[in-house]
Amino acid sequence: MHNSFFQRVLLPGFLFQSVIIGGGYATGRELVEFFLSMGPIAGLLGMVVATAAFSLVMAVAFELARLTMSYTYRHFFQQLLGKGWLLYELGYFVMGLLVLAVIGSAAGEIVAQQFGIPALAGTLGLMLLIGYLVFYPTAMIERVLALWSFVLYATYVLLVVMFLQRFGDAIPRALSAASDGPWLLNGIKYVGYNVSAVPVILFCVMHMQSRRDALLAGALGGPIAMVPALLLLLPMIASYPGILSAPVPADYLMQQLDSGLFQAFFYIVIFGTFVETGAAYIHAVNERIAEAAAERSLVLPRWYRPVLALFALVLSIALAHFVGFVQLISDGYGTLTWFFVLVFIVPLLTRGVWLVAQRPALVTNVTSD
Repeated sequence: MHNSFFQRVLLPGFLFQSVIIGGGYATGRELVEFFLSMGPIAGLLGMVVATAAFSLVMAVAFELARLTMSYTYRHFFQQLLGKGWLLYELGYFVMGLLVLAVIGSAAGEIVAQQFGIPALAGTLGLMLLIGYLVFYPTAMIERVLALWSFVLYATYVLLVVMFLQRFGDAIPRALSAASDGPWLLNGIKYVGYNVSAVPVILFCVMHMQSRRDALLAGALGGPIAMVPALLLLLPMIASYPGILSAPVPADYLMQQLDSGLFQAFFYIVIFGTFVETGAAYIHAVNERIAEAAAERSLVLPRWYRPVLALFALVLSIALAHFVGFVQLISDGYGTLTWFFVLVFIVPLLTRGVWLVAQRPALVTNVTSD
């Protein structure tokens, strides 16, 4: 089987970026909470830490998944944690609901404030699009997530260019502001809650054909996923410190630009990132259910996939309604951070590294590009 360099090495990073963006930095609020709140310089240092940590985790996880042919999070954690694999699944379900609550709430706010459409309509639209996407098989989801990643990159580059042309002189002044905070700890905390997305994309590991593929895909995965976050952080630094109090910093930036056409396009792209993030989380659950059913020689109808998506979204939107958007990010993500550090990162960088070292660097179906 011939898999291109893009499928083997670059695709995992774009998929990871697609999964984390909705709950990781699309609104900008997460970047304020974990990075910019410490000051611009400390925030940039924290982002470097997060990028390097993502690369390390993905490199080890991809190679362990490739060697054990663990393409779903259930199989992967059975290899890593044994009977303790259920701990990750419990945390994953809670994190999935939290992420869906954040993107569902943000989607409703976007259509209400930017397009004059009732918030409920925006949330329902998000539900329907996610349900439609997860109806399709893995290959289609891979293509959609990768394609939208390129759209996102282009949009963020354009945002930076437009913002720096008008407000670029504010960045040097902002960088001279005092920066003080636990940037190393905050970088690790940011990784802690986002790292739950790595097992979500393990289906792409089946494209990898050697240890080199897995390690290189992991090493590049961190920068690929975090470059858009850096691009968004630059105009946020130019708006520092006023942007710190904005509930949705991305909206704050759009108001400063005051460019109607680009603003509408930007929010359409952001809405699309919510769709891909939600679809990726739910697709992983669907694959886990399908795997368990196959072990019992059961064939599930395809309609269960969108039905599960709609059920999860309704439950998560109810959560957002009762808790609140900003509170979900500041408290919910922070609480789950240390859970995933203990259940995933620590075992992966200890037992996982040992398992990888004990197994030969298996090469399968190697062909040249």
